[in-house]
Amino acid sequence: MKLKDTKSRPKQSSCGKFQTKGIKVVGKWKEVKIDPNMFADGQMDDLVCFEELTDYQLVSPAKNPSSLFSKEAPKRKAQAVSEEEEEEEGKSSSPKKKIKLKKSKNVATEGTSTQKEFEVKDPELEAQGDDMVCDDPEAGEMTSENLVQTAPKKKKNKGKKGLEPSQSTAAKVPKKAKTWIPEVHDQKADVSAWKDLFVPRPVLRALSFLGFSAPTPIQALTLAPAIRDKLDILGAAETGIKTAILVGGMSTQKQQRMLNRRPEIVVATPGRLWELIKEKHYHLRNLRQLRCLVVDEADRMVEKGHFAELSQLLEMLNDSQYNPKRQTLVFSATLTLVHQAPARILHKKHTKKMDKTAKLDLLMQKIGMRGKPKVIDLTRNEATVETLTETKIHCETDEKDFYLYYFLMQYPGRSLVFANSISCIKRLSGLLKVLDIMPLTLHACMHQKQRLRNLEQFARLEDCVLLATDVAARGLDIPKVQHVIHYQVPRTSEIYVHRSGRTARATNEGLSLMLIGPEDVINFKKIYKTLKKDEDIPLFPVQTKYMDVVKERIRLARQIEKSEYRNFQACLHNSWIEQAAAALEIELEEDMYKGGKADQQEERRRQKQMKVLKKELRHLLSQPLFTESQKTKYPTQSGKPPLLVSAPSKSESALSCLSKQKKKKTKKPKEPQPEQPQPSTSAN
Repeated sequence: MKLKDTKSRPKQSSCGKFQTKGIKVVGKWKEVKIDPNMFADGQMDDLVCFEELTDYQLVSPAKNPSSLFSKEAPKRKAQAVSEEEEEEEGKSSSPKKKIKLKKSKNVATEGTSTQKEFEVKDPELEAQGDDMVCDDPEAGEMTSENLVQTAPKKKKNKGKKGLEPSQSTAAKVPKKAKTWIPEVHDQKADVSAWKDLFVPRPVLRALSFLGFSAPTPIQALTLAPAIRDKLDILGAAETGIKTAILVGGMSTQKQQRMLNRRPEIVVATPGRLWELIKEKHYHLRNLRQLRCLVVDEADRMVEKGHFAELSQLLEMLNDSQYNPKRQTLVFSATLTLVHQAPARILHKKHTKKMDKTAKLDLLMQKIGMRGKPKVIDLTRNEATVETLTETKIHCETDEKDFYLYYFLMQYPGRSLVFANSISCIKRLSGLLKVLDIMPLTLHACMHQKQRLRNLEQFARLEDCVLLATDVAARGLDIPKVQHVIHYQVPRTSEIYVHRSGRTARATNEGLSLMLIGPEDVINFKKIYKTLKKDEDIPLFPVQTKYMDVVKERIRLARQIEKSEYRNFQACLHNSWIEQAAAALEIELEEDMYKGGKADQQEERRRQKQMKVLKKELRHLLSQPLFTESQKTKYPTQSGKPPLLVSAPSKSESALSCLSKQKKKKTKKPKEPQPEQPQPSTSAN
């Protein structure tokens, strides 16, 4: 084997054929494909190509036949080649190979500048010893059998003072010459596929250690122009996730295609995952190989009556698909929170009082955790984070709209409003739209794509309102939610903790406001007792001087919203019944229409009334809500009463306003709290 410097070419004989050391080239060098793993150690960075020669003839000098295979040959040292060697024709049956290399700076040469070719050590031959010499250098055929033969090692001739002319210009090379055979290293992965992408060596070592043996298609096409050419890149490609997300409300076929890629991590909701398991998708058939099972919001999922699919899935994983080496991780913000059971349940016989230990034992039994797991509890007794400020407003049920509108107008920002029913969410959405507040909604009757679209928009807008049921209470990580408003007090303490946990995330501050009506007092007291609050939740300060204007706006908005909703429902019902009648080819009577089929005169009267209400509301909305009147009580020079001017814009937030109230209360303990109607005791 021979290494050849790319800056030089073999000398061409008069017959037009190339001639190298001891070889007359008859045919052509042919390119040979190489396994990239051979270059993982980085020792052959200067390699250009790898070629082999099968058609050649051996050449030996006539004057000094021993110059080709001298005493230095067994040691495989580099030797110079004389350009005046005589050609001797012969045939060979074994292929001869060469490697073209760029000239290395580490190789020191002596003698003339035309010496460019070097002979390389063969590791397989070197391992057999230094006494391997050629028996007959002028053999007609060079085969693997007669290339090297064992012969007694001769002593050096001390009387010989000089070298042959062909050896006088021999070049010196390092003792350990580079070879194309890679050294053995304890590497995690072969990263030769990254080298043509101009990735720095430290990054290559990190990629090898982490096991990234090959780049993704988008990486292979973008790294070179980005690193080498310093170009800006616009790339479009599928993500290189080996992760699949399986949720309901999305295309089942698309999720099946994601499973066809055999992802290593599957994030799924119980219903859709169980559906695909029942369909016997091949990637989900053998769950005995499952190495890690993570259950988030576990206390909610294993509750009786919820997520029946999860119970069936856990039963299968703990029975037919059980893996004794599987690791199970369970997380929840209310994992150790135990709320008081209803009195009707506690009075029953054989009913054990639930505590923290009993709840964890039941959870471990349902999930199938065997052995004694590590329990880590970082929650406080109050179950809410320290950066969360909790407050409340006592009011009547029909006054909740007043205080909600007042808060949203006084303290703009990213606010999340929770209610217990979808019908309440729909009513609030229509009411706020009439008041020129365009809220987003999130509830169980929406399609998944619409839910995701609303969540993305809510996270993008800094001043936005999201009306949601408890489907948004868990699992949402929306940054910078300033306010969480409980339009209706949640039924359990767990729901309250998870609702309030949508704000004050990642050490940020947040506000949780409860609107407590007479029907909410019972749930509020249960939550208050379960969370073991040391002191009463403070009342949120409300400036009552603005409430008259707020009530007038809400009164008009309610009339408009109620009329429009009733008209919408009637039109929807009548349209459906007309289509059904047309399909059945029957005639409809007037009493079958919802609300009766109004005549044109009545419809014109209703539309005229709606125009008057909308005009009056638009006039009120055009005026600033928070205003301050002039201090003078006398008319102006023009004879008109003083105009109301808008209050100066304040950057004061709801948190700072509540903080000021606490400071005033501390300085003046006898000062009464802001006026708020208290619920009647009969509601309890």
